[in-house]
Amino acid sequence: MLNCHEATRLMSAGQERPLRWRERLALNLHTGMCSGCRNFRQQMALLRHISRAYSQQRDDAGPVDPPR
Repeated sequence: MLNCHEATRLMSAGQERPLRWRERLALNLHTGMCSGCRNFRQQMALLRHISRAYSQQRDDAGPVDPPR
């Protein structure tokens, strides 16, 4: 069984690479019982969504002059 530290590391690694089936299984078992890690997963998803929206908005606006 994963502890919270291992679970959050796996969630973070899952942003960079596909998790193996055993990692996904262990993570799903842990988050099924741990509300703190479920909240962490939701917060990561929200931050990813906000970052992508911000990046897209900046791309649509064109180049930005640096402040003087």
